[in-house]
Amino acid sequence: MNWTDRRRRFRAILKGDRCYHPASVFDPLSARIAQDLGFEVGMFAGSTASLTVLGAPDLILITLSEFAEQAYRINRAFEVPLLVDADHGYGNALNVMRTVQELESAGVSALTIEDTVLPRPYGPGGRGLTSIEEGVGRMRAALAARQDPDLVIVGRTIAMGSTSTEDAVARAKAYAAAGVDAFFFVGIKDRAQLEAAAAAIDIPIIMGGGAPELSDRDYLASRRVRVALQGHQPIMAAAQAVHDTLKAMRDGVPPKELKGVPSPDFMARATRDADYKGWTKEFLGG
Repeated sequence: MNWTDRRRRFRAILKGDRCYHPASVFDPLSARIAQDLGFEVGMFAGSTASLTVLGAPDLILITLSEFAEQAYRINRAFEVPLLVDADHGYGNALNVMRTVQELESAGVSALTIEDTVLPRPYGPGGRGLTSIEEGVGRMRAALAARQDPDLVIVGRTIAMGSTSTEDAVARAKAYAAAGVDAFFFVGIKDRAQLEAAAAAIDIPIIMGGGAPELSDRDYLASRRVRVALQGHQPIMAAAQAVHDTLKAMRDGVPPKELKGVPSPDFMARATRDADYKGWTKEFLGG
């Protein structure tokens, strides 16, 4: 697998002047469908990993090995650069180093490391943030662990939506100074916050979903936003489709009358059936 080519394509996106919506993918089939639809970037989030692997909510119950294995399965199935949410790196700065090593080996093109205290600590305080100094340590550790210089290391914070704009900006400045390639702001609510973020750092910005006024990709691009997430609806839609299909079958609907079942041609494309038939003929004499 040529992971470096994908990483260079992702870096080209960061260096460009457009803003892209990534495809939220969670397994090989969803990844191939995203590629067939022409998405330039895939996104594998911690929340979708928890749903896919554990069927559990996003409480950081998944392990690094489980996350990396699923990321590898996705990367093996398609050729689109994959951005992944590595949460807090599964521990302290030394754990961050191990996280980068495993995810680089799994073929990801970019990974985010955040400064959230995870998993959620005991008590009513909810998710807290590390000190900026500890966050800088995590970023420096991630950069030191990288072997392929084309792998993109992205700093990330939820401070914009949980503490203050000033705190988020201070963290972004510190992590940018540490050398991260891009910065992911979670919780930007309006253009004023984005303007403050863009003015604070000179590296590319990645952001999660925001208010309707932040849906204009031309505006986002002008503020150095290169990737803007829209959410993780595909896995939610897949869960609903499974429920509806199973319920209909449980209720006695004949298989031929089920709604929403893809055609054989669709499944053949998604599973790359023609490739397998060709290999069978060439190598098995079929």
